[in-house]
Amino acid sequence: MAIKTASINMRVKPSVRNIIDAAANLLKVDRSVFIQQAALYEAHQVIASQRDFTFDKQAFAAFEQALDAEPAVDKGMVELMNRKSPWE
Repeated sequence: MAIKTASINMRVKPSVRNIIDAAANLLKVDRSVFIQQAALYEAHQVIASQRDFTFDKQAFAAFEQALDAEPAVDKGMVELMNRKSPWE
């Protein structure tokens, strides 16, 4: 069974294409492979930057303290949750 592919079309200035082609040639891959690898790498970096993070010991201790702290009471939220629903 053949794997389906999806096309991504883009327009770039010839000078940009020439730089991409030069880099692709250095890696001995075609332009499409080069662009796909570069875009995939950048996508992984963006996703990781939004999902993975590290703390130094002091920051981690403050983070744990915040997690362990008793949550603040939000009077407006308490009122909202105790209010009768309009459909009741």
